[in-house]
Amino acid sequence: MPLALLALAISAFGIGTTEFVMMGLLPDVAADLNTSVPTAGYLVSAYALGVVVGAPLLTAFGSRLPRRRILVLLMAVFTVGNLASALAPGYGTLLAARFLAGLPHGAFFGVGAVVAARLVDEGRGARAVARMFLGLTVANVVGVPVATLLGQHLGWRATFAVVAVIGLAAMAALAVLLPELPAQRRHSGGLRAEVGALRDRRVVLGLLTTVLGFAGVFAVYSYLASMLTRVTGVSAAMVTVVLALFGVGMTLGALIAGPLTDRAPRPTLYGALGALALVLALFPYAMRHTATALVAVVLLGLVGFATTTPLQMMVMRHARHAPTLASASNQAAFNLANAGGAWVGGATIAAGLGWTSPAWAGAGLAAAGLAVAVLGGRLGAGGEAAATRVIASSREDAARESSASPC
Repeated sequence: MPLALLALAISAFGIGTTEFVMMGLLPDVAADLNTSVPTAGYLVSAYALGVVVGAPLLTAFGSRLPRRRILVLLMAVFTVGNLASALAPGYGTLLAARFLAGLPHGAFFGVGAVVAARLVDEGRGARAVARMFLGLTVANVVGVPVATLLGQHLGWRATFAVVAVIGLAAMAALAVLLPELPAQRRHSGGLRAEVGALRDRRVVLGLLTTVLGFAGVFAVYSYLASMLTRVTGVSAAMVTVVLALFGVGMTLGALIAGPLTDRAPRPTLYGALGALALVLALFPYAMRHTATALVAVVLLGLVGFATTTPLQMMVMRHARHAPTLASASNQAAFNLANAGGAWVGGATIAAGLGWTSPAWAGAGLAAAGLAVAVLGGRLGAGGEAAATRVIASSREDAARESSASPC
């Protein structure tokens, strides 16, 4: 695999750390800024809103820029947003800084996924995309726990200052390791073609699959700490360790899904969504005992994240010669899934159905995602081979042009 993928993974590590670390820092932030924890929770929503807004807008803005340049610029916005978070004098400023930090998230992963697939030979694109996302999973295993501990001991501002430093390191890595890939031109009609690709019903169904399928994961993950303490009986001090196991499962899912997606994308997607629905359906029973709960948490991370690579690749393939905006929109869909899954899970608890009830709702969401994926597969039969040829041709064009460009 090209060393340039390391630069993308470092960037993904920083993005993943800042996305999830706020959940562990909410009590500290609330106390320091003299606000309530529920009010501080809007800082999580502000980041997600930034992702949803920024994914199409920043992707459109950078559609004609060379890929290395736009990726460095996106990480620059990310770095400024985290530095502003560290220096924020009050709640309102921090809310705006979190929104700013979230803006480049979707566009970066959208452009980065297309770049990763163009860096490798045909038939290895999904593995390359999975390697980039590996940085996101490692963030959940190492970055978030360490950053949370740092914030608890040195103050939450120190956490975002460190993430800003990671952002600077990522910018340097991208500038040095990533070749100057040109924007796709031969098969693209520019921004109009990118927007037009979003009207393809197979792309729409792919995005809907992402929203429904991944919402099942976050219906449970958002309330996992409460399930562990209230149902399983895990101590509060051990929750961070158990959540790290979720990150281990995510890492395993990324490693497994990449090669499988290269060989058989749709069967991999169907299998991952089906396994996710099964794990979620059994989750309430597993949470009754510590040993089975730990296994269930790892499996949830594994099958949940095993869906991300095939989902990303299927949307890119359906978008054919204009995959960048569709790829970025898929990242926005993941964040809509985060917010929607948390809302659905909270609604079941508020209805008095019990702390493990979000798992049942999540299983239903995953099953609905599988149904939409199957429908999209039927509509996409016959078109994927042509899409693959277009992507392969684009990759060859990029290789020829970049060989003449300085790295």
